[in-house]
Amino acid sequence: MRFAFAGCDRDLSLFKALIAEEWEPVQLFSVPEINHLSTNKDLLALAQAKKNSIQLSRMNEHDLVGLREMQCDILVVGSYNWRIPEWKNYLSYAINFHPAPLPLGRGPYPIVNAILQSHKIWAVTCHKIAPDFDTGEILDSEVFPLLPHEIHDSLEIKIQIAKSKLASRIAKNFPALWQDAQIQTGGEYWPLFKDDDKTIDFAQPVYNIDRQLRAFGPIECIARINDNKILIKAGYVWPEPHSHVPGQVIHVSGKTVVIACKDGFLAVTDWYSV
Repeated sequence: MRFAFAGCDRDLSLFKALIAEEWEPVQLFSVPEINHLSTNKDLLALAQAKKNSIQLSRMNEHDLVGLREMQCDILVVGSYNWRIPEWKNYLSYAINFHPAPLPLGRGPYPIVNAILQSHKIWAVTCHKIAPDFDTGEILDSEVFPLLPHEIHDSLEIKIQIAKSKLASRIAKNFPALWQDAQIQTGGEYWPLFKDDDKTIDFAQPVYNIDRQLRAFGPIECIARINDNKILIKAGYVWPEPHSHVPGQVIHVSGKTVVIACKDGFLAVTDWYSV
Protein backbone atom coordinates (compact mmCIF):
# COMPACT_ATOMS: atom_id res chain seq x y z
CA MET A 1 0.00 0.00 0.00
CA ARG A 2 1.47 3.34 -1.06
CA PHE A 3 0.61 6.00 1.51
CA ALA A 4 0.98 9.69 2.22
CA PHE A 5 1.35 10.62 5.88
CA ALA A 6 0.36 13.70 7.87
CA GLY A 7 1.84 14.13 11.33
CA CYS A 8 4.70 15.25 13.55
CA ASP A 9 7.18 13.57 15.90
CA ARG A 10 4.37 12.45 18.23
CA ASP A 11 3.28 10.18 15.34
CA LEU A 12 6.69 8.70 14.57
CA SER A 13 5.81 5.29 16.03
CA LEU A 14 2.68 5.19 13.86
CA PHE A 15 4.69 6.02 10.73
CA LYS A 16 7.27 3.34 11.57
CA ALA A 17 4.59 0.74 12.26
CA LEU A 18 3.09 1.16 8.81
CA ILE A 19 6.51 0.90 7.18
CA ALA A 20 7.23 -2.25 9.21
CA GLU A 21 4.09 -3.77 7.64
CA GLU A 22 5.59 -3.02 4.20
CA TRP A 23 3.41 -0.02 3.43
CA GLU A 24 5.40 2.35 1.23
CA PRO A 25 5.49 6.08 2.15
CA VAL A 26 5.47 8.51 -0.78
CA GLN A 27 4.95 11.94 0.82
CA LEU A 28 4.96 13.56 4.25
CA PHE A 29 2.75 16.47 5.30
CA SER A 30 3.58 18.23 8.54
CA VAL A 31 3.29 21.69 10.10
CA PRO A 32 5.88 24.33 11.02
CA GLU A 33 7.22 23.85 14.54
CA ILE A 34 5.33 26.15 16.93
CA ASN A 35 5.93 24.37 20.25
CA HIS A 36 6.93 20.97 21.62
CA LEU A 37 3.64 19.48 20.40
CA SER A 38 4.53 20.17 16.77
CA THR A 39 8.18 19.15 16.67
CA ASN A 40 8.89 17.14 13.53
CA LYS A 41 12.69 16.80 13.29
CA ASP A 42 12.78 13.00 13.72
CA LEU A 43 9.83 12.37 11.41
CA LEU A 44 11.29 14.61 8.71
CA ALA A 45 14.64 12.84 9.00
CA LEU A 46 13.02 9.44 8.44
CA ALA A 47 10.97 10.75 5.52
CA GLN A 48 14.11 12.20 3.96
CA ALA A 49 15.88 8.87 4.41
CA LYS A 50 12.96 7.27 2.53
CA LYS A 51 13.36 9.96 -0.18
CA ASN A 52 9.79 11.16 0.41
CA SER A 53 8.56 14.57 -0.66
CA ILE A 54 7.98 16.82 2.37
CA GLN A 55 5.47 19.66 2.69
CA LEU A 56 5.01 21.98 5.69
CA SER A 57 2.31 24.20 4.18
CA ARG A 58 -1.40 23.48 4.24
CA MET A 59 -2.58 20.55 2.12
CA ASN A 60 -4.90 21.54 -0.73
CA GLU A 61 -6.67 19.96 -3.69
CA HIS A 62 -3.62 20.43 -5.91
CA ASP A 63 -1.61 18.30 -3.48
CA LEU A 64 -4.20 15.53 -3.74
CA VAL A 65 -3.84 15.63 -7.51
CA GLY A 66 -0.11 15.16 -6.99
CA LEU A 67 -0.71 12.15 -4.76
CA ARG A 68 -2.91 10.58 -7.40
CA GLU A 69 -0.16 11.09 -9.96
CA MET A 70 2.27 9.33 -7.59
CA GLN A 71 -0.17 6.40 -7.51
CA CYS A 72 -0.74 6.93 -3.80
CA ASP A 73 -3.44 4.61 -2.43
CA ILE A 74 -4.18 6.14 0.96
CA LEU A 75 -3.70 9.22 3.11
CA VAL A 76 -2.92 8.41 6.76
CA VAL A 77 -3.26 11.16 9.36
CA GLY A 78 -1.62 10.92 12.76
CA SER A 79 -2.09 14.57 13.70
CA TYR A 80 -2.57 17.64 11.53
CA ASN A 81 -3.58 21.21 12.36
CA TRP A 82 -5.59 21.79 9.20
CA ARG A 83 -8.75 20.28 7.73
CA ILE A 84 -8.10 17.58 5.14
CA PRO A 85 -9.56 18.54 1.72
CA GLU A 86 -12.20 16.34 0.12
CA TRP A 87 -10.13 13.36 -0.97
CA LYS A 88 -12.48 10.89 -2.63
CA ASN A 89 -11.89 12.11 -6.18
CA TYR A 90 -8.15 11.53 -5.86
CA LEU A 91 -7.46 8.66 -3.44
CA SER A 92 -8.99 5.30 -2.73
CA TYR A 93 -8.77 5.68 1.04
CA ALA A 94 -8.09 8.19 3.81
CA ILE A 95 -7.91 7.41 7.53
CA ASN A 96 -7.17 9.25 10.76
CA PHE A 97 -5.79 7.94 14.07
CA HIS A 98 -7.66 9.97 16.67
CA PRO A 99 -6.44 9.99 20.32
CA ALA A 100 -9.83 9.31 21.91
CA PRO A 101 -12.42 6.52 22.18
CA LEU A 102 -14.72 7.79 19.45
CA PRO A 103 -17.48 8.78 19.26
CA LEU A 104 -16.51 10.29 22.63
CA GLY A 105 -13.85 12.99 22.46
CA ARG A 106 -14.12 14.37 18.96
CA GLY A 107 -12.07 17.54 18.62
CA PRO A 108 -8.55 18.91 18.25
CA TYR A 109 -6.91 17.84 21.55
CA PRO A 110 -8.99 15.49 23.73
CA ILE A 111 -6.06 14.36 25.90
CA VAL A 112 -6.63 17.18 28.39
CA ASN A 113 -10.27 16.29 29.02
CA ALA A 114 -9.39 12.64 29.47
CA ILE A 115 -7.64 13.70 32.69
CA LEU A 116 -9.89 16.62 33.68
CA GLN A 117 -12.92 14.31 33.51
CA SER A 118 -11.09 11.48 35.34
CA HIS A 119 -11.70 8.83 32.67
CA LYS A 120 -10.60 5.32 33.65
CA ILE A 121 -10.38 3.90 30.12
CA TRP A 122 -9.02 5.60 27.01
CA ALA A 123 -8.32 4.64 23.41
CA VAL A 124 -6.93 5.54 20.01
CA THR A 125 -9.48 5.17 17.22
CA CYS A 126 -8.85 4.71 13.51
CA HIS A 127 -11.65 6.11 11.36
CA LYS A 128 -12.36 7.11 7.79
CA ILE A 129 -11.80 10.80 7.14
CA ALA A 130 -15.14 12.58 6.68
CA PRO A 131 -16.00 16.25 5.98
CA ASP A 132 -16.89 16.85 9.64
CA PHE A 133 -14.03 16.41 12.10
CA ASP A 134 -13.64 12.92 13.59
CA THR A 135 -17.05 11.66 12.45
CA GLY A 136 -16.06 9.05 9.87
CA GLU A 137 -16.81 5.35 10.15
CA ILE A 138 -14.64 3.48 12.67
CA LEU A 139 -12.27 0.76 11.46
CA ASP A 140 -10.84 -0.28 14.84
CA SER A 141 -9.55 1.04 18.17
CA GLU A 142 -6.85 0.27 20.71
CA VAL A 143 -8.14 0.54 24.29
CA PHE A 144 -6.01 0.97 27.42
CA PRO A 145 -6.53 1.88 31.11
CA LEU A 146 -5.73 5.21 32.74
CA LEU A 147 -4.27 5.56 36.22
CA PRO A 148 -6.18 7.49 38.92
CA HIS A 149 -3.42 10.13 38.84
CA GLU A 150 -2.56 9.99 35.14
CA ILE A 151 -0.46 12.91 33.89
CA HIS A 152 -0.38 14.55 30.48
CA ASP A 153 3.05 13.15 29.55
CA SER A 154 2.26 9.56 30.52
CA LEU A 155 -1.01 9.64 28.59
CA GLU A 156 0.79 11.01 25.53
CA ILE A 157 3.26 8.12 25.63
CA LYS A 158 0.44 5.59 26.04
CA ILE A 159 -1.27 7.10 23.01
CA GLN A 160 1.90 6.80 20.93
CA ILE A 161 2.23 3.13 21.84
CA ALA A 162 -1.48 2.52 21.16
CA LYS A 163 -1.18 4.19 17.75
CA SER A 164 1.69 1.88 16.85
CA LYS A 165 -0.23 -1.26 17.89
CA LEU A 166 -3.36 -0.13 16.11
CA ALA A 167 -1.47 0.82 12.95
CA SER A 168 0.06 -2.66 12.71
CA ARG A 169 -3.36 -4.27 13.07
CA ILE A 170 -4.91 -1.90 10.54
CA ALA A 171 -2.16 -2.55 8.00
CA LYS A 172 -2.46 -6.34 8.35
CA ASN A 173 -6.25 -6.37 7.92
CA PHE A 174 -6.99 -3.18 6.02
CA PRO A 175 -9.41 -4.36 3.27
CA ALA A 176 -11.70 -6.16 5.74
CA LEU A 177 -11.56 -3.38 8.34
CA TRP A 178 -12.36 -0.73 5.73
CA GLN A 179 -15.24 -2.77 4.36
CA ASP A 180 -16.72 -3.47 7.82
CA ALA A 181 -16.19 0.00 9.32
CA GLN A 182 -18.94 1.03 11.75
CA ILE A 183 -20.95 4.27 11.56
CA GLN A 184 -20.55 6.55 14.57
CA THR A 185 -23.66 7.45 16.55
CA GLY A 186 -23.98 9.90 19.42
CA GLY A 187 -20.75 10.98 21.08
CA GLU A 188 -19.35 14.35 22.08
CA TYR A 189 -17.25 17.06 20.45
CA TRP A 190 -14.69 18.69 22.76
CA PRO A 191 -13.50 22.13 21.57
CA LEU A 192 -9.94 23.21 22.19
CA PHE A 193 -9.32 24.38 25.74
CA LYS A 194 -9.13 28.09 26.52
CA ASP A 195 -6.98 30.10 28.93
CA ASP A 196 -9.82 30.03 31.48
CA ASP A 197 -9.59 26.24 31.55
CA LYS A 198 -5.86 26.46 32.28
CA THR A 199 -6.15 29.16 34.95
CA ILE A 200 -5.76 28.03 38.56
CA ASP A 201 -8.28 29.27 41.11
CA PHE A 202 -6.62 29.05 44.53
CA ALA A 203 -10.05 29.04 46.18
CA GLN A 204 -10.56 25.55 44.76
CA PRO A 205 -9.71 22.32 46.62
CA VAL A 206 -6.20 21.03 46.01
CA TYR A 207 -7.63 17.94 44.30
CA ASN A 208 -9.06 20.14 41.53
CA ILE A 209 -5.79 22.04 41.16
CA ASP A 210 -3.79 18.82 41.04
CA ARG A 211 -6.05 17.57 38.25
CA GLN A 212 -5.42 20.77 36.25
CA LEU A 213 -1.66 20.43 36.67
CA ARG A 214 -1.77 16.80 35.57
CA ALA A 215 -4.06 17.48 32.61
CA PHE A 216 -2.17 20.39 31.07
CA GLY A 217 1.38 19.44 32.06
CA PRO A 218 3.78 20.85 29.44
CA ILE A 219 0.98 23.00 27.95
CA GLU A 220 1.33 25.03 31.17
CA CYS A 221 -1.30 26.23 33.63
CA ILE A 222 -1.82 29.92 34.33
CA ALA A 223 -1.88 31.61 37.74
CA ARG A 224 -1.74 35.07 39.24
CA ILE A 225 0.57 35.54 42.22
CA ASN A 226 0.93 38.95 43.85
CA ASP A 227 -0.62 40.58 40.77
CA ASN A 228 1.90 38.83 38.48
CA LYS A 229 0.80 36.40 35.79
CA ILE A 230 2.88 33.24 35.65
CA LEU A 231 2.90 30.08 33.54
CA ILE A 232 3.38 26.89 35.54
CA LYS A 233 5.38 24.09 33.98
CA ALA A 234 5.53 21.90 37.09
CA GLY A 235 4.23 21.80 40.64
CA TYR A 236 2.53 19.66 43.24
CA VAL A 237 -0.13 20.00 45.93
CA TRP A 238 -0.97 18.61 49.33
CA PRO A 239 -4.00 18.95 51.62
CA GLU A 240 -3.48 20.64 54.98
CA PRO A 241 -5.72 22.74 57.23
CA HIS A 242 -4.59 26.38 57.51
CA SER A 243 -5.82 29.91 58.12
CA HIS A 244 -4.15 31.59 55.12
CA VAL A 245 -6.07 33.45 52.42
CA PRO A 246 -6.24 31.42 49.19
CA GLY A 247 -3.64 32.79 46.78
CA GLN A 248 -1.31 33.98 49.54
CA VAL A 249 2.38 33.14 49.14
CA ILE A 250 3.41 31.47 52.39
CA HIS A 251 6.91 30.22 51.57
CA VAL A 252 9.72 30.70 49.02
CA SER A 253 12.74 28.41 48.61
CA GLY A 254 14.94 29.18 45.63
CA LYS A 255 12.56 29.19 42.68
CA THR A 256 9.92 27.12 44.47
CA VAL A 257 6.93 29.17 45.61
CA VAL A 258 4.29 27.77 47.97
CA ILE A 259 0.78 29.24 47.68
CA ALA A 260 -2.22 28.69 49.93
CA CYS A 261 -5.28 27.01 48.41
CA LYS A 262 -8.72 26.34 49.88
CA ASP A 263 -7.75 23.22 51.78
CA GLY A 264 -3.98 22.92 51.35
CA PHE A 265 -1.02 24.23 49.41
CA LEU A 266 0.41 24.36 45.90
CA ALA A 267 4.19 24.30 45.49
CA VAL A 268 5.16 25.74 42.11
CA THR A 269 8.58 24.34 41.19
CA ASP A 270 9.02 25.36 37.55
CA TRP A 271 7.44 28.58 36.30
CA TYR A 272 8.10 31.87 34.55
CA SER A 273 6.48 35.29 34.43
CA VAL A 274 4.68 36.65 31.39
